[in-house]
Amino acid sequence: MGFLDALFARSRPVPPNLDVLFAIPPATYTLEAAIGLHPTGVGAVCFKAAEGASGQHSEQEILALLHLEAHITTNLTRDEFGYTWITCRQEIIDIAELVTALHAVNATLSDNGFGASLLCTVIGFSTLDQQPPHRLGLVYLYKRGTVYPFAPTGAQQRDNTLELQVRAALSAELPVESELERWFPLWDAPAP
Repeated sequence: MGFLDALFARSRPVPPNLDVLFAIPPATYTLEAAIGLHPTGVGAVCFKAAEGASGQHSEQEILALLHLEAHITTNLTRDEFGYTWITCRQEIIDIAELVTALHAVNATLSDNGFGASLLCTVIGFSTLDQQPPHRLGLVYLYKRGTVYPFAPTGAQQRDNTLELQVRAALSAELPVESELERWFPLWDAPAP
């Protein structure tokens, strides 16, 4: 940190650590054993699309890369806030393969100069034995290098108890976001 940064109380952002994503597949066993949550085979990357040809080229490159995966289908959508979601869905659920695909999306965007546009990655989980099933998204915040749980229950409602249970279960395995005010709701996310 430079003198002026210290003087004006500016801090440098934490560099993203995409390798945190690779800690999610082993943590899946903890979610299954402790809470009964299983991967849904759906994950998504959210970013602010760049304008112009370079942004379209990156999106096309990502979709072409993901079409090489035999068991993953992808689609690209835009939400009401202008963010782009690249969603990956698996026919046969393999959390390690899904995480690898989502990592590739993040890395491709970052390598093409769009790292500042990346917002988050969401991986979906659900209970199998409860009706209605509980849904959960593990959300990786790109700029913070942390993960937090998001458990929507309906229109603009979330299950805070489940989120705190997941935090307690995973705190030894993943860098869980410590500031709860950064646990942003992702109501219209394609996953969970």
